[in-house]
Parts: sequence; C-alpha cells; structure tokens
Amino acid sequence: MYAKFHSIGAYVPSTVLSNADLEKMVDTSDEWILKRTGIRERRIARDDEVTSDMAKIASEIAIKRAGLNHSDIDLIVCATVTPDYFNMPSTACVIADKLGIKDVQAFDISAACSGFVYALSVAKAFIESGMKRHVLIIGAEKFSSIVDYTDRSTCILFGDGAGASVISATNDKSEAIIDIHASADGAYSDFLVTPAPGSVNPLSQRVLDEGLNFVQMKGNETFKLAVKTLTKDVKEILSDNNIDAKDIPHFVPHQANYRIIKAVGGALKMTKEQVVLTVDKYGNTSAASIPMAINDIYEAGRLKKGELMLLDTFGGGLTWASALLPFSGDNL
Repeated sequence: MYAKFHSIGAYVPSTVLSNADLEKMVDTSDEWILKRTGIRERRIARDDEVTSDMAKIASEIAIKRAGLNHSDIDLIVCATVTPDYFNMPSTACVIADKLGIKDVQAFDISAACSGFVYALSVAKAFIESGMKRHVLIIGAEKFSSIVDYTDRSTCILFGDGAGASVISATNDKSEAIIDIHASADGAYSDFLVTPAPGSVNPLSQRVLDEGLNFVQMKGNETFKLAVKTLTKDVKEILSDNNIDAKDIPHFVPHQANYRIIKAVGGALKMTKEQVVLTVDKYGNTSAASIPMAINDIYEAGRLKKGELMLLDTFGGGLTWASALLPFSGDNL
C-alpha cells in the first residue's frame, strides 16, 4: 500500500494589504520591502473570518477534486500556529465539524512553516501502515492575528490563507509519494517565536503591555540558517533518490522570502521555469504557503498528473522538511 497526493485546494482572503498600505502604517517603503523580501502584497482575513473558516473552504475544494465524499475522509490533520483557540479544541476538530465529518480522528500539529510537509509525512505513515485510506491534510493560518503592525521587521512579511490536500491509498507505485525528510533543532527555538501565552509566559497584563503575544523573529540569523539548511536538505533528498534537480518540473519552496528562494534555487541550478513563486502576492503564509503555491500552479494549468514536485520548507522550532512526490490528481 502506498500514499499518493490525490488533490489540492486553497482559499485566499479577498482583502489585499499592499506595500503602499504598509507605508502608511510603519516606517518602510515599497522599494525597501521588495528589495529585501520580494513581497508586493499579502492577503488579510476579515475580522469575522478565522483559521477554521479558511481551512473549511480549501478542504471542500480538495475533497471535491479528489472525487470523494466527505464521509470518505478518515483522518484530518491541520498544521497551524494560529489555531482558532489557544490550546483546545484543536482546529482540526472544528474543521471536521464545519465539514460535517463525524467520528473520525482529527488533530493539529505545530511545526510553523514546515507544518504542511510535516502533515504530509503523518498522512503517508498512517496510509502505508494500513490504518487510514483518505487523509485530509491542511495548512491554514490567520497570521495577521499574531502580527504587531507597528513592528516593521515582521508586519511586512506575513499574510493569511489556507491550503488543503487529500492523501489517499493506492496500489500503484508510480503514483506514490517517493520520499519525505523532516527534521528539527530546538537549539534555535528563539529565532522565530511567539512568546505568549503559554506556560513560560502565562497571559497577564505584562504580556499585553510588552506585546509578547505577537510573533518575534531574528531575521538575519533565520535567513542565513534557512539558506544553509534548505540547500543541504534538498540536495540530500535528491541524492538519496538518484534524481537530478534538472528533472524536477516543479520546485515548490516555502514562500518566505524571495532571496531565500533564489539562493536555494541557484544552488540547485534550477531555472526560473522550475521554481514556483507566489511570495510576491501572498507573502509568507506559514503552514499554508506550500499548498497555496501548489494550488496556484494547478489552477493555472501548469501542474499535470504524474509531474514531479520537490517541496522544501523551513520554519520556527526550528523545523525543516522536504518531499519528493508526483502529483497524482486529475488535471483541472
């Protein structure tokens, strides 16, 4: 029994936050943001639109494109660092209820920007063990809920959105997910962190006064380590599977920063046509980044059944992951 990447779906909020908008909010400029990040705009969810709402829409699209009924889903895994609630219930449980999916296992994972590929590895394991047949994995973030819009080092980077995929069982090895690498190193946990609320900093007036409920990032340190780690990881997964970078039609990196993407793509000698780029219009949507990017090329007609994808991501934890897999869904 193998696991295949059966379908893709995504949801993008309608509200656009442009660089020009940010110029009115903090001391920054469109030129400065573009030069350092490659981001032109990002999408922001409505006040009454939460993580599970966006995830529900993306999930419905993915289930429909897989040609399945909601009742066929037997596991839901949601990757997010902006859950509907602080610790319980899990956002996956809320999504299941909103989808009308009853009596199935559902849980969240927290691996920041690496969350979707981490969820992919979980789905692969469940399916190949024979425990599940159709796993719904989701990357969904309302990152605007943990961004301090007076902090120009972080508010320029992040956006909201959701992506989902159905991972299904198959007997056809040609459809199977080829390999997944996933790792972490907690020694760098302070590089990207939301300090509160938690057991280290329980909710208090001090937390609110000091803005500890907002994301904090050591930008330069994170950038350097991301380039080094991602380049090493993707070279290893390609080598382990005897695949040359030139034979990858779709390199789908985490959409954090164009300079990181360019550096890793350059180290692999990837062409512009191979590298999927959406950071300019969505910014960094954390766990939603990779599925949203896959959905973009799918809806543009660029991703066809059987074509190989190389996924590559890096996030808070620190976590990182890569995956080699064919797209095994139907053409749009």
